[in-house]
Amino acid sequence: MDCSGSASIDRSAATGTGPLGTTRTTGSEAVALTFDDGPDPVNTPKILDLLKQCGVKATFCLEGAKAANNPNVVRRIAAEGHTLCNHTWRHIRQLGSYGPDLIRQDLTDTNNAIRAAVPDARIAYFRAPGGLWTPDYLTVAREMGMTPLHWYVDTRDWESSQWGKGESMVNHIISLVQSETRPGAVILSHDYQKPDTAAAYRVLLPWLKARFKLIAMPPQGM
Repeated sequence: MDCSGSASIDRSAATGTGPLGTTRTTGSEAVALTFDDGPDPVNTPKILDLLKQCGVKATFCLEGAKAANNPNVVRRIAAEGHTLCNHTWRHIRQLGSYGPDLIRQDLTDTNNAIRAAVPDARIAYFRAPGGLWTPDYLTVAREMGMTPLHWYVDTRDWESSQWGKGESMVNHIISLVQSETRPGAVILSHDYQKPDTAAAYRVLLPWLKARFKLIAMPPQGM
């Protein structure tokens, strides 16, 4: 995998905000890669290897239960300079309707699991499961010092019912990212049990790096 190449940027920038005013762009021409639902003991290290080879930082949106079960992967994510994002304890899609007290407890438990592995972890972002944002999510996340993070490009790498698995899914992810990425875009992918995503990024990382500046979301939030 050759990650060299100078950027030649399409100037049609990503614009607008996500649902309820959530963040879906980087605020600059740089593009941010985000990976959800991990950490995965097999596929997250594969993606970390690719990012390290290309000298790229990304943002990992972690579930608390998986972080508790895979602390070594959490430590590696943090040690290699990637940004951390809270993605709830178990990805319950209805959590946003449970009220602020239960949301706050869930997000606190998730942050605690991440910090059990990395005690000084800065967790500056929160992403709602499925992007199902509610006003309570925004209120609680911001009270806890986390920026509500949505996305501009959704790879839909979880939708095997439509795109299949293996080569067909890899080709779908590559095609979608190449066609939809604009300067400033936040790209959503998944690392948990998604070997096809890791395979797609072997192609996408060099392609993206040759065209865009790739960044992690700012660790202090936005």
